[in-house]
Amino acid sequence: MVDCIVGRVLGSLRLVDFRCFETLSLEVPPEGLLLVGGNAQGKTSILEAVCLLVRLHSPRSRRMATMVRHGCGGFGVAGEAWGDERQVRHGGRGSRLLVGGEARKGPGDYLADGGLVVWMGNEDLELVRGSGGVRRHFLDFLGSQLLPEYRGALSRYRRALKARNLLLRDRRASGAEIDAYDELLVRHGSLLQAGREQMVNELAPRVAVAHCRIGGAEEVVTMSYRPACEGRLAESLAAARDRDRRSGQTSVGPHRDELRLELGGMPAVDFASEGQQRTLALAMKLAQGRLLEERRERLPVYLLDDIFGELEPARRNALMANLPERAQRWITTTHLDWLDDANPASAMRRVGVVKGTVRTEGG
Repeated sequence: MVDCIVGRVLGSLRLVDFRCFETLSLEVPPEGLLLVGGNAQGKTSILEAVCLLVRLHSPRSRRMATMVRHGCGGFGVAGEAWGDERQVRHGGRGSRLLVGGEARKGPGDYLADGGLVVWMGNEDLELVRGSGGVRRHFLDFLGSQLLPEYRGALSRYRRALKARNLLLRDRRASGAEIDAYDELLVRHGSLLQAGREQMVNELAPRVAVAHCRIGGAEEVVTMSYRPACEGRLAESLAAARDRDRRSGQTSVGPHRDELRLELGGMPAVDFASEGQQRTLALAMKLAQGRLLEERRERLPVYLLDDIFGELEPARRNALMANLPERAQRWITTTHLDWLDDANPASAMRRVGVVKGTVRTEGG
């Protein structure tokens, strides 16, 4: 049974020297918050902090140092989440992760009993019309929450790939040295490819259902996983060795995989309108949340970054209707023109965000 217990969500959020915030303290109701303010005032940074606290992940940067407030030596993000006090501290000596006041050994230990996140933003349109890297990132973020070994395999694969590429550019490197990294790429890359194939197979029917509910469209949505190698990864790496040495880059492997999206049997990137592409992107994120909910038996926190102003009323209302009713939602917006009494967000507590400060507006 899915864990929908009221209170098993983020009950508070506190920031110190994070992005534009010198300090921040928010008490958060189980249903979440509606954050209202102009551009570049700090709304998205609050969502980023939630994502970092829950998943040690930022959708805006891979480096924690970029999240430190200008001129400061580090930051702190903390809050009551899933019955425990969780803290992420970052400074000159690296990061410190605490749960219930006790230090955790590393990211895997911190995440083992943490929560789940679905991030939705205007940039999601790139899931359909952007590069393959955007779709790989979508699968990787899902895999890191869904499959126990995925996050570690991804980290080790990236390190081995970087080292192999450096060797490929070094004319003095021996074949045996490159072979050693090929073994690592095969070991960890095969796990990534198996995980991605499994996820795409499970996502596809859920995306189709969500797409129909949001857009009311009759076009058939299909998703297919396309590994960037023919046959086994080990054989593909060996066959591409000479080419890779000439180019100085590894040409096959999970870092080149593709997720193909089709609408009515045609590539969505080429033949779908912007409205159709936006609907498909929303459907992919709803399907991501549904799969996490069903497989992990708990509701993700939904972080919706300024997307409602870009949607016409029908899609906007359909999206809200298809978010899990008891999931916590953090919604940012620059204005409330889109909000009416029929929208569930109208009953949410409103918080104004202005130049790194917040004030509760009621609602």
